[in-house]
Amino acid sequence: MQIIIKNKDTILLDDFKFKCSSGKNGISSKKIEGDLKTPKGVYSIGKLFYRKDKITEINTKLKKVPIKRNMYWCNDINSKHYNKLITSSKMGTHEKMFRNDDKYDLVIVINYNTKKIIKNKGSAIFLHLTHDYKKTEGCIAIKRNDMMVLLKLVNEKTKIKIN
Repeated sequence: MQIIIKNKDTILLDDFKFKCSSGKNGISSKKIEGDLKTPKGVYSIGKLFYRKDKITEINTKLKKVPIKRNMYWCNDINSKHYNKLITSSKMGTHEKMFRNDDKYDLVIVINYNTKKIIKNKGSAIFLHLTHDYKKTEGCIAIKRNDMMVLLKLVNEKTKIKIN
């Protein structure tokens, strides 16, 4: 099964078509940290992080990880924790996972630059929520109802293809 980002604003998955938003500066095969671009390519998907205090039932085959207040995603190119989940805000610059808005109430990690991590190649590339389809800093964003449908369909073998 494959999630296909057909263009900058459409996700295809089996017979489903979802509206989405992507990076403010488009899609690129030459992604670098902070360029506001979504990385082009085919990637596996990782765990589902979610706000347990806001969402009680999730029907998915993905491994679920409740988001806690002390969870961050490191985007500091000088840190040994670059592009990894961290549990201290003192470990360099980072993306806060436990947010006041609901953008990260449901977050699927897109495994971009997560295996053999290359510093400055880009970090914290997620499939997360949106209300208004505003352009992202490099992630893919969809509405909550669409995410709930998508979560029922995907598993740990699902790939995401970003064109």
